[in-house]
Amino acid sequence: MPGEFLQLFLESFVENLPRLVWATWIFLIGLLIAKWADNLVVRILNKTRLNQVLKRMNWEESLGRAEVSFDAPHFFGNITRCFIITLFLMASAEIIGLPQFSQFLGQIVGYFPNIFIASLIFIGAVFASDFSQKIMIAVLEKEKITYSRFLGRMIRWAIWSLATLAILYQLQIAPNLVMTIFVGFVGTIVIAVGIAFGLGGQEIAAKILREFEEKIR
Repeated sequence: MPGEFLQLFLESFVENLPRLVWATWIFLIGLLIAKWADNLVVRILNKTRLNQVLKRMNWEESLGRAEVSFDAPHFFGNITRCFIITLFLMASAEIIGLPQFSQFLGQIVGYFPNIFIASLIFIGAVFASDFSQKIMIAVLEKEKITYSRFLGRMIRWAIWSLATLAILYQLQIAPNLVMTIFVGFVGTIVIAVGIAFGLGGQEIAAKILREFEEKIR
C-alpha cells in the first residue's frame, strides 16, 4: 500500500514537473520585473521631491511623534512591487492548476486599481495643497492682508479634507457615509467662501474685476 501511494505520487510529480518548472520561471521573472518597477517608481517620485514637500508640510514631525517613519517614494514603490508579484503569482497558480487560489489572487489584483488611484489622489493633494498655500500667501501678502498665512493653512486643510474623503471613497471604505460627508463638506465650503467673500472681500473683488477689465480692453 505505501509503495503504491509512493508510485502514484512520483508519477503525478513527474507528470506535473514541466508545469511546475514553467510556473516557477514565470514567478521568478515576475520578481525581477517587480523589483525593476519598484526602483523606477522610487526614482520618478524622488525627482518630484515628494518627501521634501511632505517635510515642508510637517508630516515628518507629526509621524515622528508617533515613532513612525514614512518614505513616500518607497511606499508607493512597494505597492507597485506587490501588485506585480501578485499578478505573476496568479499566473503561476493558473499554470500549476490551483483555480481557487488564482481566483482569490484575482480579487486582490482587481482591488489594486483602487489603491493606485487613491495613491495618485494622495500625491496630487500633496502638491496641490503646497502650491495653493504658497500662491494664497503670496497673493494676500501682496494685498497686505495680515491673516494671509491663516487663509493659506485653511486652503491646505480644505484640500486635504477633500482628498482624504476621495481616498476613502476610492478604497471603498464606507462609501455611502463618505459621499454624504463629502457633499456636506463641499456645501459648507461654498457657503463659507460666499459669506466671507461677500462680507469682507468687496475691495479685493473690485480690484480683481478692474484688472480683468483693463486686460480685455
